[in-house]
Amino acid sequence: MRGLGSPLHSRSPAKAAVRNAGPQEHAGSLRALAIIAALLLAFPAFADTPLPPAALADTQLPDAHQEAEARALMETLRCVVCQGQSIAESDADMAGQMRALVRQRIAAGEKPGAIRKWLIERYGDYVTYDPPLSATTAPLWLAPLVLLALGAWIARTSFKRRRRERG
Repeated sequence: MRGLGSPLHSRSPAKAAVRNAGPQEHAGSLRALAIIAALLLAFPAFADTPLPPAALADTQLPDAHQEAEARALMETLRCVVCQGQSIAESDADMAGQMRALVRQRIAAGEKPGAIRKWLIERYGDYVTYDPPLSATTAPLWLAPLVLLALGAWIARTSFKRRRRERG
C-alpha cells in the first residue's frame, strides 16, 4: 500500500518533474552550473584595467629631495580603492594614478601641504589617515575621549560599590 508520502501522491508537480527528469536535463543543468562556476572563477581576471600605468606611478623623481617629499606625502594618503593601504604601498591602478599625480605636482614645485589639501577637496577627508577636525570628523576625534571617560566612570562606580560592600 502506498501512503500519502509516496512519489505517486506527490502534491508538487515541480518536484515530480525534477524527480522524473532524464539524464539529458541533468546534464544541461550541470553544464550551466559549470559555465557559471567558470565565469565566477575568471571574474578577477577582468578586474585589471588594460590601460598602461600612469607615467610617474612607479618611476622616482630625478631630484632626491623632491622624491623624498613625494614619498612622505604618499605614506600619509590612503588608497581610495584598497582602503587599508597607503598609495605608496598599494598596487591598485587608482593608487598608481594618485602616486603619479603627487609626483607631477611635486616636480612642478607645489608644496606637499597644498597637494594634500587638493586631494582632500577632490576625494574627501577619507583619503588622509589624519583627517582634519570638522563637523563630520568630530565623532572620530571625540569617540576615544568619550569612551575613556565612560570607562573611568564605570571603574570609579565599581570601586565605590566594592568599598561599600566590604566596609
